[in-house]
Amino acid sequence: MSPNFKLQCHFILIFLTALRGESRYLELREAADYDPFLLFSANLKRELAGEQPYRRALRCLDMLSLQGQFTFTADRPQLHCAAFFISEPEEFITIHYDQVSIDCQGGDFLKVFDGWILKGEKFPSSQDHPLPSAERYIDFCESGLSRRSIRSSQNVAMIFFRVHEPGNGFTLTIKTDPNLFPCNVISQTPNGKFTLVVPHQHRNCSFSIIYPVVIKISDLTLGHVNGLQLKKSSAGCEGIGDFVELLGGTGLDPSKMTPLADLCYPFHGPAQMKVGCDNTWKTRKSCDF
Repeated sequence: MSPNFKLQCHFILIFLTALRGESRYLELREAADYDPFLLFSANLKRELAGEQPYRRALRCLDMLSLQGQFTFTADRPQLHCAAFFISEPEEFITIHYDQVSIDCQGGDFLKVFDGWILKGEKFPSSQDHPLPSAERYIDFCESGLSRRSIRSSQNVAMIFFRVHEPGNGFTLTIKTDPNLFPCNVISQTPNGKFTLVVPHQHRNCSFSIIYPVVIKISDLTLGHVNGLQLKKSSAGCEGIGDFVELLGGTGLDPSKMTPLADLCYPFHGPAQMKVGCDNTWKTRKSCDF
């Protein structure tokens, strides 16, 4: 796999569990001491400054974070290809097939996956996604153009494809739509501010960061009246109600990450946590608790 797709550092994931279905929000700010665009190539960053509508060829292994029209044409048998798409946290991704010329009977395929898969791990995890795992795959060879447009459930999606015959391929258009209440997010930037809201829903939400960070949680509402309880414990906040969990690991799946800290009670911050690639962490809060 291309170095552009190798995760050189750990995923740090903010995991919000809403058990009571009330409105909850988590606001955080990320910061990094250097430019850790380890998942994104220099070409992609240059593409971000391009004008719309944007068009270019799609590579066998590719990653895109912008809207536009992309065409893949095989110059030789391409048997193990994937393209990762990522948008802003508050957006859905829509993949629209403009034209497809592949030989399904000859072993070609073109599949959309609602989320990301990397080294066998899924984001969002099977426990966190609203659809069963089998329904997250949309196979062109089964549905054809009857499902010409496919929208993701979060700000990441991907396609898998195999094309044997040189000259065959496909053209697709990537568009984004607003997501008023993003739940599962992968951050594509090394810094910024994000608010996570779970409006009257019983669900798990996560915010994943791909580099060492300083996380400042400025406000946390969980429906409790007690002060902040921050503990480094694998037991978590079971039985308390809504909670936030800080996890670290080398993969995508939150269920396989290492618990670093639990936020079991609401507070008005800021609370600051610095997390490194070795899963070490430090926490600081500006007010008493």
